[in-house]
Amino acid sequence: MNHQNLLHDVIGVIRMIAPEVEESELSADVPLREQVDLDSMDWLNVIVGFHERFHVEIPEADYAKLVTLSDIAAYLRAKGVTR
Repeated sequence: MNHQNLLHDVIGVIRMIAPEVEESELSADVPLREQVDLDSMDWLNVIVGFHERFHVEIPEADYAKLVTLSDIAAYLRAKGVTR
């Protein structure tokens, strides 16, 4: 899976929790929670969505690594997401 396709899929998961998010308005290198109004429960649901969509375990200790869209994509690639 190339970087753009992976970002598109990541944003798709986010949009399941926050449907008002417009992909074209997101920057890959700005902290996601500064761009999207996600409370802690929404963020947890996004993490669960990543687990379900990409079939990867994301331990709570790694949540702090998932700051920007680029961080999330890099993390998922490191976990073997290749589709």
